[in-house]
Amino acid sequence: MSQKHLKEAFISNLNGTSLLEISLGLSLAPLCLLCRGLLLILYHLHYGKPLRSRKYGLLLDFLVLVSPFLFSCTVLSPIICFMPTIMGAFCAGMFSKIYSQRKHETRVPFRQMVKDFQETHLDPEYIPAITVFRVYVNMLTSIGILAVDFPQYPRRYAKAETYGTGAMDFGVGAFIFGNALVCPEVRQKSGVTQPKFSSLARQLFSVWPLVFLGVGRLLSVKSIEYQEHTSEYGVHWNFFFTLAFVRLAASLLLALFPKNKSWIIAVSLAVLYQLTLNATSLKMFLLHGSNGRDTRAGFVDANREGLLSLAGYLAIYMASVQVGLWLLKCRNSVRGWIEAVCVLLLAVLLLFLFLHVSQTYVDPVSRRMANLSYCVWVLAQSLTLFICFVVTDLTLVFTKLLVRGSSVPCCWNVVKPPNTSKKHGTEAVPVGREGKLSHICLISAISKNQLLFFLLANVMTGAVNILIDTIHSKTALTLCILHLYMFFNCLIMYILHAKNIVFKFW
Repeated sequence: MSQKHLKEAFISNLNGTSLLEISLGLSLAPLCLLCRGLLLILYHLHYGKPLRSRKYGLLLDFLVLVSPFLFSCTVLSPIICFMPTIMGAFCAGMFSKIYSQRKHETRVPFRQMVKDFQETHLDPEYIPAITVFRVYVNMLTSIGILAVDFPQYPRRYAKAETYGTGAMDFGVGAFIFGNALVCPEVRQKSGVTQPKFSSLARQLFSVWPLVFLGVGRLLSVKSIEYQEHTSEYGVHWNFFFTLAFVRLAASLLLALFPKNKSWIIAVSLAVLYQLTLNATSLKMFLLHGSNGRDTRAGFVDANREGLLSLAGYLAIYMASVQVGLWLLKCRNSVRGWIEAVCVLLLAVLLLFLFLHVSQTYVDPVSRRMANLSYCVWVLAQSLTLFICFVVTDLTLVFTKLLVRGSSVPCCWNVVKPPNTSKKHGTEAVPVGREGKLSHICLISAISKNQLLFFLLANVMTGAVNILIDTIHSKTALTLCILHLYMFFNCLIMYILHAKNIVFKFW
């Protein structure tokens, strides 16, 4: 077999892993974020000032926010189930140290502190968990697209061939979920009236980079005979085209129907698509082609996976729009967000229950088809990860209140209650204090240029595969390459952020 066919076989015919292992692996993201925040607060506690060194800030962020995932998807994958426990214990130790230091300074009972914490007011203009969710999905996707080509990356984490739940299968759906949370229809203020098709017009103009990147990827892959997994999206289709189409189709639907009813559209799309798969020959066509022998003759036949799965991805996007609208309702206190977390937990439990029923009686999860079970799984898993980020932020807010003047980048700002005097036990933190630290925050840096970060990751992945025989790489070389690859990507984003450069021409 040629090198191209060897690499194609290496990422084909896989079956994924369990839902539990994916959930445990994803739980590392909020734990890493919590660990970074507690380390910064602990630094402030000991030195009486925040960490302001750009060099050490970037190094800390990379080692705590990125590096654990490079190890967990390679050499530490056999003990992935124990890693959240280890990280959680480390965070608990740091919190205990911070709290014990606070206890020596004040006699305020813990119960009173919790009560004051619940009444704490937060900046209603910014929800850090949304930013962190989108950045981490981008970051983990970037790690996965290169790591999957190395033998140290477990095959069970890669995309499943037809049925199954791989970590990378979730990444595709989570990308759609994250995009929908910040789409123009969600960010538009409720009191502002705009022309019905204004969002569609903006999306028509804004998706050209995705179309351009999709065409660029298609031409480059074909010209250099780069390895392809045809059953992912087809011969000519790719994920950039899927993103562009879904955004345009969603804007059209949201222009025609009330956006606060987008969940109805999502349910209708997912159910009707699944009924069509089961009641007609559409599923057989999608899996085996028009002649039943995996033919790729004609554009539709050649790209059937990419074209037909658009219905499922569109359903995920519309459901996520509903989630985004609900999240942006004004909740300006800790108590309000605790109540929101409880509602989201109930939604997650119902979704996982429905997922079990759907997999048992309808169809197993299939990213290739983007069927009903896949849509439900992506929504349930995405909401679970988002809840973890919200809980992490609330924990950091509580810890910041223990250490006067401490700050954590990409965490909620504590503000004074409107038209009320400051309560005892809490300190109003000026918004500007957090902003001064944003230049050393890797999450803020990637957030400013997310599309560029993803494009750079794709280009570097191709370059590494061309230059290196990845499937025969030793462990030390693999870890070195992955760390250099991610550090270079992060360093570019960090430099651009430090110079306040945003690549957005649309």
